[in-house]
Amino acid sequence: QVQLVESGGGWVQPGGSLRLSCVASGSIFSINAMGWYRQAPGKQRELVASFISGARPNYADSVKGRFTIYRDNTKNTVYLEMNSLKPEDTAVYSCYLRIGAENHVYWGQGTQVTVSS
Repeated sequence: QVQLVESGGGWVQPGGSLRLSCVASGSIFSINAMGWYRQAPGKQRELVASFISGARPNYADSVKGRFTIYRDNTKNTVYLEMNSLKPEDTAVYSCYLRIGAENHVYWGQGTQVTVSS
């Protein structure tokens, strides 16, 4: 079974920075995609940033130039570096992996990010 554990969420003031981490464990092979979603109260879930096999990282327009997704393959970890945070970035952030020929999806539990003064 694949497990994903996020960390790094918390509270920051507008303009601040956070780095989210997602550590994957278990039977991980043939990763098709990985990345981060977020969901704020009253809003639909939004794909924030992702790696897709054979492609460059993708970013939502709302975070381009501020967020960076990167990974450390030796640690089975994907990160989301968030800079110049805005109140509208407040949400629960969840990481995911899509794995295998059937494109199975695995989710973390989510980590809360709150941006306010």
